[in-house]
Amino acid sequence: MFTGLIEEVGEITALRATPGGTALRLRAPGIAAEATVGDSLAVSGICLTIEEIQGEQLGFHLGQETMSRTTARRWTVGRRVNLEQALAAGARLGGHIVQGHVDGIGIVTAVRPQGDTVWLELAFPPEASPYLVEKGSLAVDGVSLTIARLESRELSIQIIPYTWQHTALRDLRPGSEVNLEYDILGKYVVRYLQQREGAGAGLTEEFLREQGFC
Repeated sequence: MFTGLIEEVGEITALRATPGGTALRLRAPGIAAEATVGDSLAVSGICLTIEEIQGEQLGFHLGQETMSRTTARRWTVGRRVNLEQALAAGARLGGHIVQGHVDGIGIVTAVRPQGDTVWLELAFPPEASPYLVEKGSLAVDGVSLTIARLESRELSIQIIPYTWQHTALRDLRPGSEVNLEYDILGKYVVRYLQQREGAGAGLTEEFLREQGFC
């Protein structure tokens, strides 16, 4: 489990196709100094397992499923990526609960500086709509962010200077693809309501009373 608070920005140093996916190597001096083989690491929002550590270099394997469902399929050597180690027991949950399981891919439609902040506008896939709420949480390339404005197929996020300066979000341009992970709590609620509706229950007064809303 992660929080969406980025610890380090790494740089991809090698990519190699394998029979089962892609071998990835990246440079991350800070994390490499304290990580161990077998640790989980969120790489721009994708939960990966560290398979090798050599000096400042970390090695991973990305399966075909990951390559087909995330922006990893477009990664190139030299790209900067957001990195976060798994949440330690007893640590503060400063962002929101992030699993590193990418739900969809968004497209950057605009990057607009406003004073010392930056507005990031994203188009999202239609299936994302039930999981997005204004003022709700969204992980964008692994970064925990808050949706400021929400429309039918596009959302806006205002990024504070610290986040802009200390993550790879500052590399984004209109047309860039980003990994999206919706709020886990919202996903469970939507799934629960879908199951009830499928069973013929739907959102009824009786259901609301059961949940203490009436």
